[in-house]
Amino acid sequence: MDLFRNPKNLGKMEDATVVAVAGNPACGDMITFYLKINDQQVIEKATFESYGCAANIATSSIVTEMIKDLTLEKAWTDITWKKVTEEIGGLPSVKFHCGVLAVGALKRAIRLYFDQKKLTYPSWLSKEHTFEEKQALEEEELAKTLSKRMKPEAEKQQ
Repeated sequence: MDLFRNPKNLGKMEDATVVAVAGNPACGDMITFYLKINDQQVIEKATFESYGCAANIATSSIVTEMIKDLTLEKAWTDITWKKVTEEIGGLPSVKFHCGVLAVGALKRAIRLYFDQKKLTYPSWLSKEHTFEEKQALEEEELAKTLSKRMKPEAEKQQ
């Protein structure tokens, strides 16, 4: 609860090297990660914006703390949703998706860094999306589908 009430590294970063979003406001959970990455591919600074529940804010906050001063490789390989869950002292099973979403946003940011810089993926960065990235994508697709279904209903009521 402390990380929800007093999140660390909350806010937009104007000079971010890369910005990545995961989630969808239609489903209630959305995270934007901002990473400042130096020439040695070390994460110097990480901030986030979150639109969601307490678990969403807490997991995003702790991820930004866990990745400071890590190389992109270490952040990619060492930060998992299970470690994030452990680091915040556990989550109810219905909130595990918040940890998955936070790590999905991180991995999306790392992948985006290589894409934007037009760099070849290093051997540690899988060409296929990770579990966390896939979950974030599935959540976004589900929210889009629900949004489309709800739109005609809303139009009927007008």
